[in-house]
Amino acid sequence: MATPLQPQHLQPRLLALDPGEARIGVAVSDELGIYAHPRKAIRAKPEADAIRAIVRLVEAEAVAEVIVGLPLTLRGEQGHQAEAFRPFVAAVHGALKVPVREVDERFSSAQAAAEAPGLAGKRDGSLDSASAAVVLQGVLDSRRGGVAR
Repeated sequence: MATPLQPQHLQPRLLALDPGEARIGVAVSDELGIYAHPRKAIRAKPEADAIRAIVRLVEAEAVAEVIVGLPLTLRGEQGHQAEAFRPFVAAVHGALKVPVREVDERFSSAQAAAEAPGLAGKRDGSLDSASAAVVLQGVLDSRRGGVAR
């Protein structure tokens, strides 16, 4: 006799942002907290419009936590690139009622391009969102203690 399937435990949804000068890559976790799915990138300017779009996305997707990828130096320190996005991160913190956590996103764009070579060089935001998905997948995997891919 087959054993009944165990109900899956739904996990709080996470949203990852990969901020850039022109676009902000976006990815959202699935309901089980297993996979990161890229979403359409958000235009970075004007910043107020970008923040409003992020707030709408958090509400629409019932997001419980936002992960912001910041580019650290090869030493793991915050360099000028990470510091340049500090005002944006502060604005995201101020606009949301959910926790906002920063994580290292070094090499996420290179990894995204390696996993989907057709995205390399694209300027439509798809590589930015694929990069956000790489960052989010790393967070999801670390929280589960394993690798889903």
